[in-house]
Amino acid sequence: MAHLAVSQVAVTVPIGGESSLRRAVFQSHNINFHDKSWAAPTLTLDLKTKDVRLKNRYVVCMSVQQASIPKVAVSPLELEDANDPPLNLYKPKEPYTATIVSVDRIVGPKAPGETCHIVIDHAGNVPYWEGQSYGVIPPGENPKKPGSPHNVRLYSIASTRYGDYFDGKTSTLCVRRAIYYDPVTGKEDPSKNGVCSNYLCDSKPGDKVKITGPSGKIMLLPEDNPNATHIMIATGTGVAPYRGYLRRMFMEDVPSFRFGGLAWLFLGVANTDSLLYDDEFTKYLKDYPDQFRYDKALSREQKNRDGGKMYVQDKIEEYSDEIFKLLDGGAHIYFCGLKGMMPGIQETLKRVADQRGERWEEKLAQLKKNKQWHVEVY
Repeated sequence: MAHLAVSQVAVTVPIGGESSLRRAVFQSHNINFHDKSWAAPTLTLDLKTKDVRLKNRYVVCMSVQQASIPKVAVSPLELEDANDPPLNLYKPKEPYTATIVSVDRIVGPKAPGETCHIVIDHAGNVPYWEGQSYGVIPPGENPKKPGSPHNVRLYSIASTRYGDYFDGKTSTLCVRRAIYYDPVTGKEDPSKNGVCSNYLCDSKPGDKVKITGPSGKIMLLPEDNPNATHIMIATGTGVAPYRGYLRRMFMEDVPSFRFGGLAWLFLGVANTDSLLYDDEFTKYLKDYPDQFRYDKALSREQKNRDGGKMYVQDKIEEYSDEIFKLLDGGAHIYFCGLKGMMPGIQETLKRVADQRGERWEEKLAQLKKNKQWHVEVY
C-alpha cells in the first residue's frame, strides 16, 4: 500500500554561507508558465502504472538514526509530475525577467577572489530540474555587435527545483567574480573583467535580471534507481549542481524520491576559506555517514603523495581502486568546473587503468555507452 505523508515543519537549514530559519509549508499550487508549455501529466499513486512501479521496484535501506532525521517539506509537489525535464522555456530573444532576492559572499577573507551565492525569484515561471543551467543576459550592449544585447552566459543552478525557500519559486546561482589583472603591472583592468559575473555579484535585492532556459540534460540526476552511487567531482563553482543533488537527497522531503544510495563528493579549491557550502556538506556527513562521503583537495594547504600541490585528480588517484570498483558496479561519475580540470583527471584515470591492466579508452567508451559518464566544464 502506498502512503503519501504531507507535513508542515519548521527547521533551521543552512542557506549559502549562513544558517537562516525557513518555514517550509505544503500548499496547493497551480503551475502557470505564462503561456510557456511544459508537459506535466497528473501522476496518481496507482502502483499498477508503469512509472510508479519503476520508482518503487527498489528497496531503500537506511539506519534508524537516518530515518529519524527531520527533512524539509517542499511544494508544489506537482513539480515531480513531468516525465521529461523542462527545456528552453525562455530563449535569448524572449528572456524571462526575474528578480534578485539576495546576493551573499560565501568565501572567507583568505580566498583568492570572490564567490557569491545569488538567489533569484522566477515566481515559479521558469521551472528546472537538478543539474540544469540558466542563461543570464547582462544589461548593456555587446561591444562586438553594436546595437545588440550581450551574449547569454550559462550558469549551473545550485539549488533543487524547489529553490532555497522550498516553494518552487526561486533558483540559486553560484558565481565567481571574474577579475582581470594585467600580467605586467599586476593591476586590475576593469575593461577586461567578466561582464556578467560582475553584474551578478554587484546586483542588489529587487534588481531585475533577464534569464533564459533552463538548458542541459547531461548533468540531470538519474533517479530510476534511488540506491545508485553518485561520484561527484568539482573544482570551485563547479560544485553548484552537486549542491542541488545533495539537498534533494538529504535535506528535502520528497515523497516520490527516497535516496538510499551513496553520494561521494570530491571538491577542489585553493584553501579552506575557498570552500563552498562546506557547512551543508559537513552536516550531511554527520547526519548520513553511511550514505555521504566528502573529500577536499586544498591546493594551497595540502600536499599530494609526491610533495606537490594537492589537486582533485590527486584525491581521485588516492581512492582510485574504490572508484573503479564502484564504476564497475554501475556508479555514475560527474565532472563540473573549469575545463582545465579534465586533462589532469583523464591522465590520472588512464594511469590507474593501465596499472589495473585495463584499457582506459575502452572503459571510457563503455561508461559513456552506459550513461554513467557526465561532464559539464567551461
